[in-house]
Parts: sequence; C-alpha cells; structure tokens
Amino acid sequence: MLQNVAAVLLDGVNPFEMAVVCEVFGTDRSDEGLPVYDFAVVSAEGPVLRSTAGFTLQVEHGLERLEAADLIAVPAGSAYDCREFPPELLDALRRGVDRGARVLSVCSGVFVLAAAGLLDGRRCAVHWHHAGELARQYPGLTVEPDVLYVDEDPVITSAGTAAGIDACLHLVRKEQGPEVANKIARRMVVPPHRDGGQAQYIERPLPKGPCDTVGEVLVWMEEHLDREVTVEQLAARAHMAPRTFARRFQQETGTTPYRWVLRQRVLRAQELLEGTDETMDAIAWRTGFGTAAALRHQFVRALGTTPHAYRRAFRGPEAA
Repeated sequence: MLQNVAAVLLDGVNPFEMAVVCEVFGTDRSDEGLPVYDFAVVSAEGPVLRSTAGFTLQVEHGLERLEAADLIAVPAGSAYDCREFPPELLDALRRGVDRGARVLSVCSGVFVLAAAGLLDGRRCAVHWHHAGELARQYPGLTVEPDVLYVDEDPVITSAGTAAGIDACLHLVRKEQGPEVANKIARRMVVPPHRDGGQAQYIERPLPKGPCDTVGEVLVWMEEHLDREVTVEQLAARAHMAPRTFARRFQQETGTTPYRWVLRQRVLRAQELLEGTDETMDAIAWRTGFGTAAALRHQFVRALGTTPHAYRRAFRGPEAA
C-alpha cells in the first residue's frame, strides 16, 4: 500500500523536480476525500541544503526516515551525472528495495538509483539530454530515451522535469485507482495522462556528424524532401556504385538512406506544425509523405503522438 512517502534530497537539488514530488504526495487534499500520505523531506547531506535556484532548504529528517517509507523519491539536481553520492544514501536505497519499498527518480535523480545498482538489468527513463551519458556510465541498464517514464516495479524512473508528474500520477493510478489520480491531476491542473513520449520534445534526435563523402548528398536530400529518390539515384549524385554508397552512408550517418530521409521528413513536419498554419495535406505534400494519412502514420511511429496533438502542444488549442 502506498502510504508513507519520503523525498530524499542532495545538495544542489532542483526546486521544480523536488516540488513535483511534494505536490503529488505532500499536499493535504482530504477535503476532497483524497488520501493523505505520511510525507517527509529527507536530507542525505546534512540539515541545510542549497538549491540550484540559489535558496537554501532547512531539512528536518535524515536518512533514518527512509527506513519507514513505502516510496522513496529522488528528485533531480545539479551535476548528478558527474558526482559521487553518499554511500549511506545508496545503502538506504538498496535496503528499501530489499524490504519491499518502491523507489522513484525524477530526471537526473536516476543517476542515484544507477549508482546504487538498482537499475542493473532494468529499463529506465531519463531526460533525453542525459540519455547517452547514463548509458555510457552504466552499460548494465537499458535507457529508453523516448518515453516519459518507465515502471520496472519496484523501480520507477521518469524523464525530464514535468515527466516526474506523469510518473507520480502513474504510481497513484496503479496503487489507488484512476479516480484518485484524476482528482489529484485536476487539482494540479495537469492531464492525468499525456499522450506520446519525450521524443516530441527533442530538438534534433539524430545530430549530424562529420560526413566526408556523402555530405553534399545529405544537403541535397534535405533540400528535396518532397521528392522520392532511390539509392541508385543518390549514388549517382555521389559518383559511387549503389552498394558503395549505401555502405558509406551507413558508416557516416549511422543509418540507412531511407531511415535518414524519413527522420528528416518528420523533423520538417515538426517545424511546419510549430511555425505555420498550413493544413495537414499541405504539410504532407511539402515533407514528401504525400497524404495526411501517411504523415499521421509516420509521425505517430516516430514521436508517439499525432500531428494534430503535436500542434496543439506547441501552439495551443486554437491552432488545432
């Protein structure tokens, strides 16, 4: 049963990520018949902590408070991807899981769970900005860079910032039902469940690297996304045999010509949805998808949300 919740903080904690946990589990909403959690904020590094916003926090509880928690939440903080964590905290997290408690991280708080060994052999989420570094430091886990949260009970991890709300509400919904989660979400003025994943918020999921031999072809492909071209035609532009071109393309971009152009078309569609009032049919034509149905199909596959929902998210409901 989810009843006793502790948010454990380190020096340099991020205020918003800390507040997410406090808002979901630390606010008394008994006037609406909602459960009241036995909630506490815990310090892993002394009674006074600095936040990244420049103010200090006076924290009453130490790590001993974690021993009674059903849920231990670890908000994000400054430089969590390159600092060491107190061994006493890591031991307390491991003991919590061993006795049946859950642990939940918000954004870069996942690095604390990884350092405790709680993610070995598990899938996890993190802000897309940290995904590569987390995978590099901890090859024993599997990073899911496109999702808002991952539930690998008893370990729950969330992506950046507001995705912590999604993870917390998911846990409430799982333990106490959708009615409770929906009422908390309504009080917070947030959706009880968001469609899609964090892929829709990544500016350039596939950054360009050095492309010594196919660079000019890439430029041409970007300028002509509305055209259907074959590998043979692209190879001719690069003055290569098709098989040589395909091999070089894979080596220099990390993907195939088809997948590369498909991703660029989705990116162009994102730009047009954010910055123009063009119809779905017009965007589909300009990006080479041909029809609005094809645009929708590929957009959902790539980003986990529809073009209409994406436009509403980035331009407001009046733009839909």
